[in-house]
Amino acid sequence: MAQPPPNMHPTFNGVMQSRRIRTWALIVFIVLALLDLVHYQHSKGGDWRSLRVPSPRPGDIPEQIDWSRFAYLQYVTNDNYLCNSLMIFESLHRLGSKADRVMLYPSEVKADNPLLLKARDEYNVKLVPIAVQSKQTADSTWAESFTKLLAFNQTDYDRVLHLDSDAVVLQSMDELFLLPPCPVAMPRAYWLYPDTQILSSQLMLVQPSAAEFQRVMDRSNKGGANDYDMEIVNYLYKDNAMVLPHRPYDLLTRVFWEEPSRAKYLGNDWEEWDPVTTYNEAKFLHFSDWPVPKPWIQNAGAERVRKEQQPKCVADKNGGGENCAGRDIWNGIFDAFREKRERVCGSVKKMGQI
Repeated sequence: MAQPPPNMHPTFNGVMQSRRIRTWALIVFIVLALLDLVHYQHSKGGDWRSLRVPSPRPGDIPEQIDWSRFAYLQYVTNDNYLCNSLMIFESLHRLGSKADRVMLYPSEVKADNPLLLKARDEYNVKLVPIAVQSKQTADSTWAESFTKLLAFNQTDYDRVLHLDSDAVVLQSMDELFLLPPCPVAMPRAYWLYPDTQILSSQLMLVQPSAAEFQRVMDRSNKGGANDYDMEIVNYLYKDNAMVLPHRPYDLLTRVFWEEPSRAKYLGNDWEEWDPVTTYNEAKFLHFSDWPVPKPWIQNAGAERVRKEQQPKCVADKNGGGENCAGRDIWNGIFDAFREKRERVCGSVKKMGQI
């Protein structure tokens, strides 16, 4: 049988003598070294703004999911927030969210309250009467915000996603329920960075359990006059919670008019501010515009402050005059909220006291 020529099978040394092969080998080595350097810098605590916690994209969600294991959660303490919660559930219903919907409401409210019935009958909301959790605090505005902590006690579910109700749901967030297990996941309170590095409780993905609920209640009972729900969850979970990306899960309305918050929301020094792109990517929008009142407060003073604080028009970079997209979007958010409030809840006078 004929033998192959002795040089038919090239040796490693022979391959490396090729200039083309040596060039590609050098490129691969440099790329791998850079990737290793980036990993090392992040592991040593690189710029927090550049870090992104990946979450499943909606298109990646498997079809065979038992969605009854998960729930969107709202709590209600007064008229305004009952309507706000109803608006949140209307959005989730319209967007086709698959997880259950649960509303915690004061047990003294009559079961035939029209807005409760609408939540149940039109938006498939499960109504759960509760005792509102309240404490003597330095600021009475947030005295009943401890009710939010009941999320940790909703053990009928594997996971609940609590959303503050002074907000707007812009896109479904069902994908968050499929993140890896953890007691709680929250975005950073990026607007406070770097001076105050804490997590935001405006959106909390909670894994309910009797043990965690007891921890939360114990801490709540020990808290001082300036300890609210946000302080409690940060005391317990700041160093071990899963961090959700605030883009797209926690856009503050003040980002549209306050430049320091805008830069912190973008999270980098190279991206150009684009209000249209920012709005379109957001899934959860929270009203936070102090000194501008919340959008359901309508009077001459509120309108005056809103006009004073509205985003300024800027010179169009293409030389076409003024660009007022940021102002138009921000004002449009307020106007749309008020229109929807009237459509979903009716006028405040028709609501009555809960």
